[in-house]
Amino acid sequence: MQERIKNAILGGFVSDAYTLGAHWVYDPEQLEKLPIDWQVLNDPEAMWHKGKSAGDFTHYGDQMLLLLESIIEEQHFSLERFERYWETNMREYNGYIDGATRNTLENIDSAQTLPRGSGSQDLSICGRIAPLLLIEELDSQFLSQVKDVVSMTHNSTLALDASAYFAQVLLDVVKGSPVKEALLRGLESFPEFELWVKEGLSSVKDDTSESIRKFGPACGIDGGFTGVIHLLALEDNFEITMIKNAQAGGDSSARGMIVGMILGASGMTLPDQWLEQMHHFTHIKELLK
Repeated sequence: MQERIKNAILGGFVSDAYTLGAHWVYDPEQLEKLPIDWQVLNDPEAMWHKGKSAGDFTHYGDQMLLLLESIIEEQHFSLERFERYWETNMREYNGYIDGATRNTLENIDSAQTLPRGSGSQDLSICGRIAPLLLIEELDSQFLSQVKDVVSMTHNSTLALDASAYFAQVLLDVVKGSPVKEALLRGLESFPEFELWVKEGLSSVKDDTSESIRKFGPACGIDGGFTGVIHLLALEDNFEITMIKNAQAGGDSSARGMIVGMILGASGMTLPDQWLEQMHHFTHIKELLK
């Protein structure tokens, strides 16, 4: 199971690095004309990632790396320790500061009581949780730690519930459940997501770019959630799934990180070339020893 956990973590990271190239490009015509080689990692085309280059993470992947570093250094998860580490790094962060980060830092400055997270309903937080699998504790403790991490920056009911659903799916897949089976089993605890899951599964034979544009390609969980289910249902190999996701545009990194960690947890092979192109690959391998 430890190898599946490591693969899940690497799957999330490499998905973020791969999607950097076309991340936050929405216009279908512009996507088709991008100077991108879809077989490799690319420089970012969107202005929001100025200063980054092929092999870097978006701000999502950078924040997941902070979680991994915090866990490895302490050999356990401490919300207080992680919040301090996250705050120190994000105040000095030379990259895009999204609304959830900015509002959380403002809440910390105003000495708001815990949890101090923003009210963001962005999908991206759901894909940053895989490092918590490294803590060998009860399933209930993993799910509780996911809640802590999510509420630290995204303290909205929808973000907490969606992250809990994907955490349960991730846990089931790591333990050997087929992905589709885990997606459906998760509805036993989260029936409120039945429509989104069923819509995503039923769209499996439809064009991916059209489906994601129909569901909603933007940052929010409402829309992005169903796009994630569509991608997980494709049952393509990792590389093909990620290419289809990136070519659909929008917040492809948020979708990709969730899909990447779950496909990685299933034991699916990750593209060696992409991993080797990641600037933090050697560092992450050392952390995961």
